[in-house]
Amino acid sequence: MDRPEISPRIGRRGVILELTGAMPPWRGQNAHADTAAIASQWQLFRSRFLGPDGRVIDTGNGGISHSEGQGWGMLFAEAAGDMESFDLILAWTSTFLKRPHDALHVWRYDPSAANPTADMNNATDGDIFITWALARGAKRWGQPALAAAAAAIAADILDKLCFQQSGQTYLLPAISGFVLPAALNLNPSYYVLPAFDVLAQLAPSDVWASLRTDGLAMLQIGVFGKWALPPDWLSVSRPGLTLQPAADWPPRFSFDAIRVPLWLTWANAMPDSLATAFTQYWQSPTFPYRPAWVNLQDGSFAKYAASSGMAAIANLTLAALANTQPDLPSVADAEDYYSAALTLLSYLAIDELGAK
Repeated sequence: MDRPEISPRIGRRGVILELTGAMPPWRGQNAHADTAAIASQWQLFRSRFLGPDGRVIDTGNGGISHSEGQGWGMLFAEAAGDMESFDLILAWTSTFLKRPHDALHVWRYDPSAANPTADMNNATDGDIFITWALARGAKRWGQPALAAAAAAIAADILDKLCFQQSGQTYLLPAISGFVLPAALNLNPSYYVLPAFDVLAQLAPSDVWASLRTDGLAMLQIGVFGKWALPPDWLSVSRPGLTLQPAADWPPRFSFDAIRVPLWLTWANAMPDSLATAFTQYWQSPTFPYRPAWVNLQDGSFAKYAASSGMAAIANLTLAALANTQPDLPSVADAEDYYSAALTLLSYLAIDELGAK
């Protein structure tokens, strides 16, 4: 299989990306989800996945918790105007996941382990979600302390997790373990584009604009297989800029990469090439059902359908591209925590796109 090169299409920061250029969907049409709908979906999520201590529980992964889930829980609580739950989640997160020597958070908490946070590495997406939620909470409830906490995390993301190579800026998945002698291992779904403007306001720097521009270009080039889709994990060679699915993970468009179209849609930044790829994949008659994953090297696909949360993102993306009302499932339909979270994130995206 040919391995696409970033250069020369991503040789300069001023590269013009091919975006759809359409106005955000549902804008001015009063067709977006309202606060009451989000609050209702949040109540369903909270009743199933939020413990009384403020820990968001990953029911599909042995009952562990992640910085990702804590950040999402805070985002959902803020969107629903639920300050009590927001504060509860934040208190647990600060107590159990806060790293001792910076503003970042431990990525994983396993309540069954003797040391629940034995791996002190962070997860960049989790820190982004926590930062985003803190900034939104500060604005909603007028709490400068939340804004200060958000700014501290944003500054550490900027300082410790933005990596420069060959004139490009990359977002590392964590502080350690992903910069190898021969390659960078990256997760395309960690490019949470709708949060980038907030991060840039919290910790002003030109790096955020470079990260966005270079990230969007990378997402367009780092696609593979019949459907030209992004993989869950992407490898960028060093010192060259050859892209390929990362060797240590299955070469799939799957449970991580499903978030790429969500962020692109939410940020109104969907490139034409990816709009075509997602549409053709999700509407293809090749599959007897929408599969949970497809292998980007041999074309094989999951023997089970995508979860309701993955379906929510597919429906949101396709509706946004067609500028029609999306038909989303309920959190009540979700099989587990992750599916429920993807569903509720889709509701937030609709609400914010429609309100702009």
